Amino acid sequence: MRKILIGFMSIAVIASCTTNPYTGERRAGRVVTSGAAGAGAGAATGAIIGAIAGNAKKGAIIGAGVGVAAGAGIGAYQDQQQAKLQQRLAATGVSVTRVGDNIQLNMPSDITFDTASAEVSADFYETLNTVAIVLKEFNRTGVSVYGHADARGAADYNQALSQERASNVATYLANQGVLGGRLQAVGFGETRPIGDNQTARGQSLNRRVEIVIDPIEEQF
Repeated sequence: MRKILIGFMSIAVIASCTTNPYTGERRAGRVVTSGAAGAGAGAATGAIIGAIAGNAKKGAIIGAGVGVAAGAGIGAYQDQQQAKLQQRLAATGVSVTRVGDNIQLNMPSDITFDTASAEVSADFYETLNTVAIVLKEFNRTGVSVYGHADARGAADYNQALSQERASNVATYLANQGVLGGRLQAVGFGETRPIGDNQTARGQSLNRRVEIVIDPIEEQF
């Protein structure tokens, strides 16, 4: 049993397993066990995803003229977006994964930025252009860009570099027509490693930018 917060309302969910009809991927699903009309199966999961699920973010998106996804239809909406992203980003080096009803794009820094640089590599423009096209098509979502670094060098330098990289990716997407009200950029520096910082391989995994796409649901 996991409790999550959407807006200011807590709902309880039980893990189940479903198959994405568009990608064939097996993934965790949820059965809602408490209240909140319209919540359906559209609850967001994961601590990192929760960072952008607040009412302020939703308000900014609605204020920008973007609609909100509706309860039980959220899963299908995200299924279609995930399938399109996987198709268009195949062989680019960007992974597309699912966390509940949220989609995460993992962009290793070695294909996105030059070493120690925060400027998006020109070789990566086409990939980000593709991401922007899909985000504009599936516009009932919030988009968070998270920057991460390995543990080499000073922590404050890594924090600043990760923030600048995240900001530059978000700015690039905005310049391609993704509404600014949907976007936020957060740098985590070296605080959220996914690999062993004592190895070259682990350091490479930790140097990354993630884009998390979460559905904006109707107020419960």
